[in-house]
Amino acid sequence: MIVYGIPNCNTVKKARTWLTGNGIAYEFHDFKKQGITAEKLHEWCAAFGWEVVLNKKGTTWKKLTAEQQQEVKDEKSAVAVLLNHTSAIKRPVIEQNGKAILISFDEELYSKLLTAV
Repeated sequence: MIVYGIPNCNTVKKARTWLTGNGIAYEFHDFKKQGITAEKLHEWCAAFGWEVVLNKKGTTWKKLTAEQQQEVKDEKSAVAVLLNHTSAIKRPVIEQNGKAILISFDEELYSKLLTAV
């Protein structure tokens, strides 16, 4: 299992604390330091929808200019913004067996999908 995110994000911290507390082993991928590929972002968009992967509620999105925000109209343009502003990726993203299965943190969903394994 791979958890993608950034270590100082509160939602990532909650997810990692929950995983550790439930004895679930994982590898952490810090996409601020280790980067992220367009291919990976497209995979996540296919799994969750680009509107979900692009976090419009976060400060990174809000700091973009109105012009930059208006340019985001589809998956391709969203991925272009996310590659340049990785903090705008909704996080964490959890992959299991190479497939994205969860985004963000919802304790009920985590319990349902991860402890049943």
